[in-house]
Amino acid sequence: MAWSQNSPEYAKLIEIGRPPNIQKLFPNSRALLVSGKVIDRALMSKGRSMTIAANARNHLIIRGVLAAAQRADAAVIIEIAKSEGGASAYCAPNYWNLARQVDALINEMGLTIPVAVHADHYGLKNDQDLEKAKLEVPSMFEAGMTSIAIDASHMTDDKNLLASIAINPFIPKWAGLECEVGEIKGDVGLSTPEDALFLAQGLNAHGIHPDWIALNNGTTHGIQASSTGIQVELTAKVHQAVKPYGLSGAQHGTSGNSSERLREIAQFTNTTKANVATALQMVSWGVKIDDYGNAELDADGKFIKVEGRGMSEKLWAEIESAGRAQNLKAGDYKKFNLPYENKIMAQSREIRERMAKDVEDFTYRLLTNVFSAQGSAQLAYEAIMKAGGFDLGEKASRLEDPAEWTPEKITRKAAALNSGKGPEGNFDD
Repeated sequence: MAWSQNSPEYAKLIEIGRPPNIQKLFPNSRALLVSGKVIDRALMSKGRSMTIAANARNHLIIRGVLAAAQRADAAVIIEIAKSEGGASAYCAPNYWNLARQVDALINEMGLTIPVAVHADHYGLKNDQDLEKAKLEVPSMFEAGMTSIAIDASHMTDDKNLLASIAINPFIPKWAGLECEVGEIKGDVGLSTPEDALFLAQGLNAHGIHPDWIALNNGTTHGIQASSTGIQVELTAKVHQAVKPYGLSGAQHGTSGNSSERLREIAQFTNTTKANVATALQMVSWGVKIDDYGNAELDADGKFIKVEGRGMSEKLWAEIESAGRAQNLKAGDYKKFNLPYENKIMAQSREIRERMAKDVEDFTYRLLTNVFSAQGSAQLAYEAIMKAGGFDLGEKASRLEDPAEWTPEKITRKAAALNSGKGPEGNFDD
């Protein structure tokens, strides 16, 4: 069982376990907002388990996921991606208000589970993005982020590595850190152990030790067009290759994969973080989904709204009408998150509560029956106490010679990789 907010043990965690930015922003808070490192270590300690990294596309998703985590006594991550919550966001929760929403809800609900606030898929596609990042990334941590994913996978392997090195000084050393090799684009341009090793070794040579690595291991973002899904054996091979560098797996694009396949990811790979975005959006809206987390569509390719679930039928009819007027495909309805957030929150308490409750029940099932994350909150507490504070340090030491990983040598090494990136396109999320 999770401790009470009034227990002396929990008071000690609040005193020592919250990073400096959280202490400064929320000096009187009882919310245990922690580094992403704490969440990773807790799931590593439990073994053969991972926890949800929930993309908070609306406020009620945050409420539902946090309630589920408390029920499961699970350490969790609340996150938002650059496309969802960056400077050109399509969601109301964003990089600069997410921590405030999480903190407020934990205090309101009297919760005690440890939660990391993660800036997911912070994309770097060119030199201009890198320069902008040197301003944006510090501002995001000043606003309460405790973890970040630097995603330069849209660039060539050498530029991915060099950009990840260049932005690192702007990320607090105590923060959770995720790197990415290979864009998430289904069964094309699959990541290889060699690709992952190149990134892991190059970062290691420069004294950078990420907590997670994300791959293109066969899945995609959003509504799935294929049932191919995550390639568990490939994922396990990549994780084994980078194990000396202290990297856990971050599984992107879980929506569209069966519960059984997600159990296999937890059981047979080193994954500790599982991103869930589209499925949570659909559940909160009251759209019918299958076991894969995919929205079920009717013969005309339209969503099937379940009466009495999610948002009100009246508001759903308004969204559907807007979708038809704009000739939107099902996968583009995510763009309605921002313009309809206020209308969602203006619904009756009964409707809002059922939206959050549907998310809670769905997430609780994932945490307990699929991800095996139950009880991980206790392990996170222990990790903080053992470290004596908010900074858990690195999982790996420097193994590579920096002299072998200069920019010139990085470019030469990358040229020998023979990586297949797959088709060009917009693979944000």
